[in-house]
Amino acid sequence: MGLSLSPLALIVLLACLTAFHQCNGNPFRKNNPFHHHHHPRFAKHNYRDALTKSIMFFEGQRSGRLPSNQRITWRRDSGLSDGAAMHVDLVGGYYDAGDNVKFGFPMAFTTTMLSWSVIEFGGLMKGELQNAKQAIRWATDYLLKATAHPDTIYVQVGDANQDHSCWERPEDMDTPRSVFKIDKSSPGSDVAGETAAALAAASLVFKRSDPTYSKLLTRRAIRVFQFADKYRGPYSNGLKKVVCPFYCSYSGYQDELLWGAAWLHRATRNPTYLNYIQVNGQILGAAEFDNTFGWDNKHVGARILLSKAFLVQRLKSLHDYKGHADNFICSLIPGAPFSSAQYTPGGLLFKMSDSNMQYVTSTSFLLLTYAKYLTSAHQIVNCGGTRVTPKRLRTIAKKQVDYLLGDNPLKMSYMVGYGPRYPQRIHHRGSSLPSVANHPAKIQCSAGFNFMKSQSPNPNILVGAVIGGPDQKDRFPDQRSDYEQSEPATYINAPLVGALTYLAHSFGQL
Repeated sequence: MGLSLSPLALIVLLACLTAFHQCNGNPFRKNNPFHHHHHPRFAKHNYRDALTKSIMFFEGQRSGRLPSNQRITWRRDSGLSDGAAMHVDLVGGYYDAGDNVKFGFPMAFTTTMLSWSVIEFGGLMKGELQNAKQAIRWATDYLLKATAHPDTIYVQVGDANQDHSCWERPEDMDTPRSVFKIDKSSPGSDVAGETAAALAAASLVFKRSDPTYSKLLTRRAIRVFQFADKYRGPYSNGLKKVVCPFYCSYSGYQDELLWGAAWLHRATRNPTYLNYIQVNGQILGAAEFDNTFGWDNKHVGARILLSKAFLVQRLKSLHDYKGHADNFICSLIPGAPFSSAQYTPGGLLFKMSDSNMQYVTSTSFLLLTYAKYLTSAHQIVNCGGTRVTPKRLRTIAKKQVDYLLGDNPLKMSYMVGYGPRYPQRIHHRGSSLPSVANHPAKIQCSAGFNFMKSQSPNPNILVGAVIGGPDQKDRFPDQRSDYEQSEPATYINAPLVGALTYLAHSFGQL
């Protein structure tokens, strides 16, 4: 059937087309500098709400004495004598996941990624910038305590095996708060290199707002990196019994030395670090084809970070890092030559069954960050003849984040508290046990398992927690005992903060 319009309707239509801005009702189109890149004008998701929640989650993971502005109010003070066993003050920091141990290796990586999120996208964060900085400072204050003594880093508080034999709130902990360290005789270049990276990255976050604190972080990062480089060895050699299998350093320590040097180069602009990277890059695995970026392996992150120095600062000597970064990108592009990544039938990047979502969030962050660098240098990625534009990288990242937020076969958000349907029984002590406010009496070690085994939803909502996620067939049982799929972790959320900031801004939500 043909469409016929009355003369009046035609005039109205023409007027509308001419004055497109007035009729399409989108106030963000004109003044949004990202609008020319991509994206329809209306987002399916409230990325700003997800961003707020993704940062709030860190407050639920806090150890130590909680501040008066604590927003996750079912938590209380905990671990107030941490470090006392070794006569050091190790109060504070974060519980990495659903238990009550403070593991320094993933905590440092979380700090680096939260800092990188702010470094790249903090200018777009508006009101959330302050919250993100507080989340970083909660970690760096602790890392400064852990590195207070030269050539020594306190890398863990709590005995994981004993902690895991109880199911209790952090406020009730009575398992040993044993303290473990690395030093000259029992080195750990991996955890030391990551700690140096965290301190260096955070120094950039505070450079303008708190220059004194920023300088302290830089000085400490330099000292810690020297220790990492001079006394080489993986920390899981000397501390195997306590860090394995939880946070064993499977990828070795070379990636952390390269990563730590890359962050110090960015933070200090000291040519010493550029020279270090040029001399040691190949030995430290710069060109390896390991395409997994997470708390254990930093090679891909170092490649992307160093490619910026070539692309944006025109440091010709780092030319190879663009090629190394491109190799990683090509591994992700479905259908491109050299593509090796696996995706679930619903479209989720799938790296491994245990806590897969950490690879989804870290990869999405790297895609958006690399797209930013490529755009400013007017470059693309060439995958064996297939041209891959920054826009394509952003589209892939957005698809991954959208899946996480609910665009998936189960229509389930994998962020607690976001959207109409999300996991109810996450593997997390504090969330699954009655809060101190509702149950002031101590819940003993083994008594907690009754709550762990129950089918009831968790009584306390750990807002913003992103959990391990679905299996490779997009299935998710929502079982509390299933830590591989149901446990949240700080290093899942940290890179997501940057990705959500970018998406919220590009849709005019910030």
